[in-house]
Amino acid sequence: MAKHLITGGAGFIGSHLAELLLERGEQVSVIDNLSTGRFSNIAALERSGRFRCFIDDIRNEDLIEELIRDADFVYHLAASVGVRMIIERPTDTIINNIMGTEIVLRNACRYRKPLLITSTSEVYGKSEQPTFREDDDRVMGPTSKSRWGYAESKAIDEFLALAYFSEKHLPVVVVRLFNTVGPRQTGRYGMVIPTFVRQAILDEPIGVFGDGSQTRCFAHVLDVVPVLAELVKRPDAYGSVINVGSQEEISIKTLAERVIAMTNSNSNIRLIPYAQAYPPGFEDMERRMPDLTRLRALTGYSPNYRLNQILEDVVADVREQLESPDPSVRSTI
Repeated sequence: MAKHLITGGAGFIGSHLAELLLERGEQVSVIDNLSTGRFSNIAALERSGRFRCFIDDIRNEDLIEELIRDADFVYHLAASVGVRMIIERPTDTIINNIMGTEIVLRNACRYRKPLLITSTSEVYGKSEQPTFREDDDRVMGPTSKSRWGYAESKAIDEFLALAYFSEKHLPVVVVRLFNTVGPRQTGRYGMVIPTFVRQAILDEPIGVFGDGSQTRCFAHVLDVVPVLAELVKRPDAYGSVINVGSQEEISIKTLAERVIAMTNSNSNIRLIPYAQAYPPGFEDMERRMPDLTRLRALTGYSPNYRLNQILEDVVADVREQLESPDPSVRSTI
């Protein structure tokens, strides 16, 4: 029975990963300061004698050292996330991401523990490649625009991880996630699918930024977390950056239309200029599709969930939230 540590384990992805590992008979510890995670995501897991939860900050190095020393595998998911948080709290975003990752890396290296670090497709910046490959050049916007501060903070995380691998031989793998979605994801920090679904169920106008022609690919969290659990154990993945996501592409306006149809909503679509939604000079990417060649070669990855199933699962989850606002009565999925 292996022992796993998940930073950010009360978050959307972290809680699903914890649940998967417990289902496999493993021991799981999570640490989360609940700044973006929710205790309700992991409350049901506390019934297991193989689960421990620490409500604390990953910058508490004494605790992180103890937890990493006791673990067999470490997953570093804790980070400041969401476009709105990035815009509104750029200082916290940059400091939390870089400092927290360095503390985790230093202690994982001290005890020689295999480590997986989650990064983001944001690191590709404004590149206009048809698909994004892990070794593509990155195109960043100016330092005066805080969105790129988040991208660069995650890029620094990657540089640090790869430096620890090459210089200190730390068994570490970096995973770049592309729009992971599913039950438990909140729209509080700008995540588009739960936001659209909630607006549609409440028959509110669905706010689409820009003209809605920008496209994204969405991967179900239940397709993503098994990949994380596999890659952290793969020596042939160590020292690599690996895209994880889906290649089923949809425009944001079409996504809003599909959500309206699926929920039988009376909502209409309201196009919102970026200048109205964000500070002056906000920049968005028109397209974001991952090249998954490296992931497929390593794991044979093929998503089980298509977009309609993802939307059905999120609709069911949001309806449950609205009908049972008390988190203690929510089920886990």
